[in-house]
Amino acid sequence: MSAADSASTVRIPFDELAALLRGIFQRHGCSDPVAAVLAHNCASAQRDGAHSHGVFRMPGYVSTLDSGWVDGRAVPQVSDVAPGYVSVDAAGGFAQPALAAARALLVSKARSAGIAALAIHNSHHFAALWPDVEPFAEEGLIALSVVNSMTCVVPHGARRPVFGTNPIAFAAPCAGEAPIVFDMATSAMAHGDVQIAARAGQALPAGVGVDAAGEPTTDPQAILEGGALLPFGGHKGSALSMMVELLAAGLTGGNFSWEYDWASHPGAKTPWTGQLILLIDPDKGQGEAFAKRSRTLLEQMQGAGLDRLPGERRHRERALAQAQGVALQATELERLRQL
Repeated sequence: MSAADSASTVRIPFDELAALLRGIFQRHGCSDPVAAVLAHNCASAQRDGAHSHGVFRMPGYVSTLDSGWVDGRAVPQVSDVAPGYVSVDAAGGFAQPALAAARALLVSKARSAGIAALAIHNSHHFAALWPDVEPFAEEGLIALSVVNSMTCVVPHGARRPVFGTNPIAFAAPCAGEAPIVFDMATSAMAHGDVQIAARAGQALPAGVGVDAAGEPTTDPQAILEGGALLPFGGHKGSALSMMVELLAAGLTGGNFSWEYDWASHPGAKTPWTGQLILLIDPDKGQGEAFAKRSRTLLEQMQGAGLDRLPGERRHRERALAQAQGVALQATELERLRQL
């Protein structure tokens, strides 16, 4: 970090940041329970260094709420569908409060049956996906989640976008260590990272996206203004993105990435889609041995020369934030106070 960058960085306690964000959500139309869930999620992303889903997202949240596109006071409707299946109608609100409303029932079913699914529809997801699954792994459960987003990714071999960035998140317990967690877009780059690069005037690596004419480009602004992202790994990432559409929208009853139109809500930013979460209780199989096996795998990876494990940077950032406060640019903090 340069001296100029360092001078412009401030650190504030996590609880203070979460309270500030909570107040912003309330001011812009969220009920207190919804504001609390969203604020904790956004502050957690900022704390852990996931800046594309931290306070960078707050103007988008605010413009979306102010546009009337999403209901910040929605009360999710939870349905007990089957012994291993829970469905939630998010009622046009955000997905995280819907997950919070169904969480106890979902965990109970997973503990009872060994596996359980949560299908969320009529929902908006605008955050990182790993905070949805990590807490389950901290309780000893294996969790997998997928969510589809707005159309901005061209399927491999196609000419126009169909998929969203369509992330996949996974979390598993690990003996003596923090849970193994990863959260990845099935696009070559997360949409938020493209926005950050555009704001910073930085070029992108080759293979990330195309411009409005369908030509390869490294200009993030060209991707955002009529262009599109590409799936990672060509046909492999494209197939995974298709899977996410089927699980997060086709199965749950949510919208596919192209099935909604926010043209009548200027300022709307959030995709109105669906989310699926699968939980597995390893106690029904390997039990405590699973967490030990997880540890064995990590040790083998390290022994093979891997110097950074999935989630390691996030935990370093978290520890630093707990000791010194959450890092923000001074200009970001001022913008939050203005909101």
